[in-house]
Amino acid sequence: MENPAHLTPKGPRAIARILVDSPLPQLDRLFDYRIPDELADDVRQGVRVTVPLRTAGRVLQGYVVDTDVETDEERVLADIETVVSAAPVMPPRLHRLARAVADRQAGSAIDVLRLVIPRRMVRAERTWLAADAPEQWRPDASIHAAATDMLGVFGGLVEAIREGGRVALDAPPGVDGAQPRWSALLAAAAIETVAGGASAVIAVPNHRDLALLEAAVRDAAPEAPLVRLDADQSNPARYAHYLRTLDDAPCIVIGNRSAVYAPVARLGMLAVWDDGDPLFEEPLAPYAHARDAALVRQSLHGGALVLCGHTRSSDVQRLVRIGFVAETPSARRHSPRVVLAAPQDAPRTGRIPSAAFRSAREALDVGPVLVQVARPGYAPALVCAECRSPARCVCGGPLHAPARGATPVCRWCGRSAHAWQCSSCEATHVRLASSGSERTADELGRAFPGVRIIVADGAHPVERVGAEPALVVATRGAEPVAEGGYRAVLLLDGDRMLQAPDLRIGEFCLRWWSNAAALAAPEAVVHLVGVTGPVARALATWTQSAYADRELDERAPVAMPPAVRVASIAGDEKEVTDALAQLADGVPELGTDAVLGPVPAEETDGRRRVRALVRFEYARGASVAKALRAAVVSAAVTSRSRKPRGKGASPRQRSSPPTLAVRLDVADPDL
Repeated sequence: MENPAHLTPKGPRAIARILVDSPLPQLDRLFDYRIPDELADDVRQGVRVTVPLRTAGRVLQGYVVDTDVETDEERVLADIETVVSAAPVMPPRLHRLARAVADRQAGSAIDVLRLVIPRRMVRAERTWLAADAPEQWRPDASIHAAATDMLGVFGGLVEAIREGGRVALDAPPGVDGAQPRWSALLAAAAIETVAGGASAVIAVPNHRDLALLEAAVRDAAPEAPLVRLDADQSNPARYAHYLRTLDDAPCIVIGNRSAVYAPVARLGMLAVWDDGDPLFEEPLAPYAHARDAALVRQSLHGGALVLCGHTRSSDVQRLVRIGFVAETPSARRHSPRVVLAAPQDAPRTGRIPSAAFRSAREALDVGPVLVQVARPGYAPALVCAECRSPARCVCGGPLHAPARGATPVCRWCGRSAHAWQCSSCEATHVRLASSGSERTADELGRAFPGVRIIVADGAHPVERVGAEPALVVATRGAEPVAEGGYRAVLLLDGDRMLQAPDLRIGEFCLRWWSNAAALAAPEAVVHLVGVTGPVARALATWTQSAYADRELDERAPVAMPPAVRVASIAGDEKEVTDALAQLADGVPELGTDAVLGPVPAEETDGRRRVRALVRFEYARGASVAKALRAAVVSAAVTSRSRKPRGKGASPRQRSSPPTLAVRLDVADPDL
């Protein structure tokens, strides 16, 4: 850490403890630096600074975590070079949270802070520093009473919010006007929280849900201090909104997965909507799921924790089963009317059973009908018409039909397959293996002439539709909200969805179907086509929590998540072997059956890699994370000693991160 050009006189000195911004795991600790006299008025907790770091061979940015006085006259310290900004963007509460999440995930605190603190925007920062502190907003009596009445349907929910409880909330299905009931419910919970003088933070998985939640808050309380943390915002807007969360005045924060870290001064409620959505899984180190980060934060900062959804993930059900989270039942239980329809039974109706076809035709007399399909596009997959082998291009890529009657095209190289021949049986004809949203719309357009067809998928995003008759063909998760709700809902391709090779595919399908069914009008019929078994029964009886219970029971004997936690260790063979040895020494009670592998993994930069899985109980999580973190640091130090050093080595060569990668809480060990 010391640099001769920055050495200071001995004696008592004011110092700052700095968390440096570096990818090297061995630097994930606090460093002491002397505060120069000329910077004494600017250095305070949470500000950005630059400091010299000899081991990195350059000047790094960092955050001031704390200040103190060094009385050891023999200790030689380097000076802080500059104060980047006077804005305290990392308050102590945020550092404690980042440290706790990183320790749980065997990661670095600075990696968590990178997910939370946006890039600095000078103009937005100057405006915030010069502005007066915002005034505290309180909802008027009518707004507060309406929110309390809505929450009162759920027994004990108001008390849980006021007393800082942890609840699993089954959201009511249905649409009121143009607003789904779940968004109005969470908006009411946020208003109730702010009325008590605290801030509310709500995380949702995607931008469609974020828009719905924002509209619900604006409808319920137009003057509420609403802060949106969203990656789609411009950099100045996102930074300005983040700075607002640092003020003492309570606010309502809404956003995607990183919103759970919003550093509000007093946290009154932290809510996560639809935690089973894979978008809540953080793809960047330290890979903490938003639900897990919310649990850590609630334990540190208090406030209520609300885990809400139309379905209940097996992870939340485990928390309910052990009594860590309480169930909050609704006094006015309402569920959609779900019919399990047999596969296609009339040639004239195509993929839709005759009963569902008649239901859709009748519903179109009064309003819109939703048709959910598995995939976007026209025909996502082609197979040989004779042997049903996947149709492949000469390059090996899959063929697809971009439009009706079009020549098949390769998804990889884009080449048209004019003279295609099956490599298995030498047949020359292909057939459609499945239908995408556009082909389904084409088929329905012929079956329902004169009816307006709306396609809603990733390429054609639609957030809302009106109450007039229309056929809305949507991929899973892209269903728009219909004013007053859909008059009928048809869930197609369910059998294909369930065939996906994923440990949680049953949970995913139940969530996709439940979220679509929840958009139906009160008297509408929901048709689930071609699916039977536990998932279909859970949807038909609207008992999603019972299905989550069943999933837990099935996974416990085979030690699969979330019955246990699973860690993945990947890297060079020696690194993984050494890491497993350190884990065995650090946590000897794990036993040999806890480790699966190592097995070959995908090569990276031409280097052969292996991967191992470690299964362990939740009670041993802290010990396992500590041992694996020590292994990562050890591998980094060893790797650094082998890297080029001196004048001939670039800073990137000297400070590149190690190849050993550790990830805790792997949701699906097969991936």
